[in-house]
Amino acid sequence: MAAIKKTTLRSDFKTSERIVYPAHGVGEIVGLEEQEVAGMKLELFVISFEKDKMKLRVPVAKATAVGMRKLSDAATVKKALETIRGRARVKRTMWSRRAQEYEAKINSGDLISISEVVRDLFRSDSQPEQSYSERQLYEAALDRMSREIAAVSEISETEAVRQIEQNLAKSPRRGGKGDEATAEAEPEDDGDESHDEAA
Repeated sequence: MAAIKKTTLRSDFKTSERIVYPAHGVGEIVGLEEQEVAGMKLELFVISFEKDKMKLRVPVAKATAVGMRKLSDAATVKKALETIRGRARVKRTMWSRRAQEYEAKINSGDLISISEVVRDLFRSDSQPEQSYSERQLYEAALDRMSREIAAVSEISETEAVRQIEQNLAKSPRRGGKGDEATAEAEPEDDGDESHDEAA
């Protein structure tokens, strides 16, 4: 039964196919390798992440379980671009907690979740400066989003970033009411919340 499972799993992904790996974004399957681990033969996908100059080996049988997936379709890309045109939704929780949530969304590998981070952390020129950590998370989400859009639409990453920025510019009143939302979100913490931060 395991053998049947292997072949069906293997046919999900092909060599030279571009995929999304949750923690690293868009990569390309450059080959299949066989390794012996504890006396068992293990088939591995070799995935190259050219921009990060990194290669990753993922067991064929675990590829889907670890969240590896095919590139999004055009409809998902369209939905992601619509998402960033929406109003930013900033929770009134401490920044450290929100930062963890944003990071989890970025590393989920889900294009819509990543676009929500881009939307929520985007600042127009008329808005107050971002903190260093906000900027870092925004750049990471923008990078993941633009890489996948570039791969799906077969355009350069620069063009993908331009597309994202054009859509962000269409979002409701950047620098208007959006400011109030961010201004409200930061200091609104009561002492209660800070106690569970260590947990």
